[in-house]
Amino acid sequence: MPRQFLPGLRRLLVPRTADSVEEKSAGPIGNNYTSMTFAGTTTVWGTENRAAGWDLDRVIQEGYERSIWTFKSVEAISKHPSALAVEIGRGGDERQFAETLTDHPLLHVLNVQTNPLERATVFKKRLSAQLLLSKKGAFVEITRSRAGTITRLDLLPPNRVEPVPDPHGDYVSHFEFTTYDGRVRELDPSRVIWLRDPHPTDPFCGVTPLEAAGLSVDLDVKARTYNIAFIDNDARPSGIVGIDVDGLDQREIDRIQQRLAPGAQQAGETVVVGSGPGGLNYVDTSTRPRDMNYETLAQTAKDEILSAFGVPESIVGNASERTYANADREEWNFWQHTELPHLALLASAFDLDLDDGWSLRFNTSTVEALEFPRRQRREEARQEWTAGLITVDEYREIAGRRPFNVPHTRALWISPQRAPVPADEQDAAALGVAQDPTAGGAPGLPGFGGSPSPALALSGPAGPSAADTVAEARSNDAQGSAPTDVAAARDASSDPAATDTATAAVQQARTNVPLTLPGDAADDVAAARSTNERPSAREAAADVDAARSRIERKELPHNDGFEVTDGDFDTTAAAVTAALTAILARQEGVITARLHAPKTRKRTRYWQPDGDTDLRGGDNPIDSARLVGAARWEEEATNTLSPILQQAAATTAATLSATMTGAATVSPGAAAAALATTIMAGRAVAALLADLGALLDAAQLEHATLDDLADIVAAFFRARAAQFTASLAESCAVATINGAADAAAEPAGPAVLRTWITRGDTRVRPAHQKLNGTTLPAGVPYDVDGSTLRFPGDPFAPTALTINCRCRLRYRTGPSTKETP
Repeated sequence: MPRQFLPGLRRLLVPRTADSVEEKSAGPIGNNYTSMTFAGTTTVWGTENRAAGWDLDRVIQEGYERSIWTFKSVEAISKHPSALAVEIGRGGDERQFAETLTDHPLLHVLNVQTNPLERATVFKKRLSAQLLLSKKGAFVEITRSRAGTITRLDLLPPNRVEPVPDPHGDYVSHFEFTTYDGRVRELDPSRVIWLRDPHPTDPFCGVTPLEAAGLSVDLDVKARTYNIAFIDNDARPSGIVGIDVDGLDQREIDRIQQRLAPGAQQAGETVVVGSGPGGLNYVDTSTRPRDMNYETLAQTAKDEILSAFGVPESIVGNASERTYANADREEWNFWQHTELPHLALLASAFDLDLDDGWSLRFNTSTVEALEFPRRQRREEARQEWTAGLITVDEYREIAGRRPFNVPHTRALWISPQRAPVPADEQDAAALGVAQDPTAGGAPGLPGFGGSPSPALALSGPAGPSAADTVAEARSNDAQGSAPTDVAAARDASSDPAATDTATAAVQQARTNVPLTLPGDAADDVAAARSTNERPSAREAAADVDAARSRIERKELPHNDGFEVTDGDFDTTAAAVTAALTAILARQEGVITARLHAPKTRKRTRYWQPDGDTDLRGGDNPIDSARLVGAARWEEEATNTLSPILQQAAATTAATLSATMTGAATVSPGAAAAALATTIMAGRAVAALLADLGALLDAAQLEHATLDDLADIVAAFFRARAAQFTASLAESCAVATINGAADAAAEPAGPAVLRTWITRGDTRVRPAHQKLNGTTLPAGVPYDVDGSTLRFPGDPFAPTALTINCRCRLRYRTGPSTKETP
């Protein structure tokens, strides 16, 4: 028998002496495979030392170095501890510590230099591999300085270390390490870290996947060895043709016989031999079904080995016949169920030197595969936000970001009009939302008996308006009126401490008044807001304005006002245009490539069969929704534009704040404005791709060819990309700049006035021409054709009033008047 036949892994556990061996047969098949064999050494704990017979040298030689799948599995698991850094910290979550240590001695030996011979990366990889292959476990010798600080770690060969049980019941008395020159060193347990995957019944033994996969490894190696030996020794051709050789001389016969020479170089050739007088026959010697068993055997052995180690095939380099989603899921499963427990086991060995509350672990924050469930949670949260089920702040907490904690981000935004549902009365005032008295329910929230939208009405600015002040004053005295209270306040101005004045009543009312607008004064204020010029004959409004000027706010510093320029819009639009152009170009390339990809065409009428036995075709059309991937591109557009628009919003808000108040601060509302614009842009990209999907579906109904579909994709982007990019970039710039400016001006209160300014050309829509020069306090929305606009380009307003809008707002302090630019 050739020497290539291996003795197999069944002898890996055979001990040196036969009298201490118990053998477990693999079954009634007659072989003597003993992968469950253990040496019968009894410890003081009364259990068998199952690891005593594990021959690690033979495991390495025959199970690790000769088996492809064992080698790849060990490599796949052990390479990650080598690449990941070790960190020490406490608090936080599974991804990031709240507090970390940077100068602990363990960090140097585990991340930089473990000992004079090994860098930390080499040490961690060898430690991981030994843990996977050694049934006895791994042994690490610790060297400390005189002060007790760990200075080096040395990995000892597991087959040369023996834990000696303590006869007095202290578990381990010491460790005996046999050096390569035959000397025996006794190591105190305090100097050795004994790391092993624990055995369920034997404390002196670990477990290794290779033991469970021993039979499969043995079969895999033997099957390949058998086939190599068969090729080297077989002379069988694929067929033999017999002919009458009576007319041939001996030289010709010898020449023909030489064709039967053994060797792989003659494999597959047809050989001619003699068959006797007048005979002619053919003998088929091609592969028989029994010879094909190797393929099935090899596949089965591979699956069993990879399953024992917990390593999917895609992790070791073969992701064929898997979708991207399936491959991602397999990688996440590998990390979640195999790699993370392995890393935790390694890290637990070095926790002994840490104080209570501190722990050591591998930093996996950069592992992309572990983001899989978090991406799913963020996607579900985005859908819930779109449906109006959660707030922006709740989404940011789910996404691991700091909440803005401003009224706009604490409110629910109900689809489809994106009407805000405030969290409390203060937020309702800041959002300009008043309760509809006919709707019922809580203040600022939709009535339980009606639909959400009618219960909400946009009203005054962020701070208390004149109407609010009047309502507050009147709520303390049912018989009084706003003018009476104001007059009383004027008469009592010399006595600020008086408790029966209108001023005191107003201050008391502010703490508990509901968001309602009762009385004639409210009607006066509402009428004042609906006109372009402030009324002069309304006594209540004028009196309350005069009173509030003394008791509610300080005057803002005088300035020349603030107005965004064409350059602000153009700079932002240019940045957005560049980003969108790159995204659309990439979209066209990806969609075209997917159109020709085999996975896209499989089971459709566009599949080209590879022979008569190819059954992967079908009559179905190509799934256009999967082809264009609108949801994925919406997310990419949102992520790409977010930093661009956030930066533009912050710059605009800081500039306006410095101009109006003298302090360059950035309101959280500016970030919210950029976020809303980003979401609007992402949806626009998704709508564009939905149009492309509809075109492809219609073309397939007309039995278009694959080339026709590719031409439709190219023509679509050629016709739509430039105009779409220019229009969306302009809308993003106007909405972001105006939204950020308005958010920065609103905290200053109604003392800040803003005037609607158009470009003054023929492109301005009639509805915006009517608004030109209209001045309102900060926070008060504009009424345009029955809809409310907080500012030009408001992403929550109807598209017909915002698309291609180029208007802006001029901000100043002073009385509200109708201005003409």
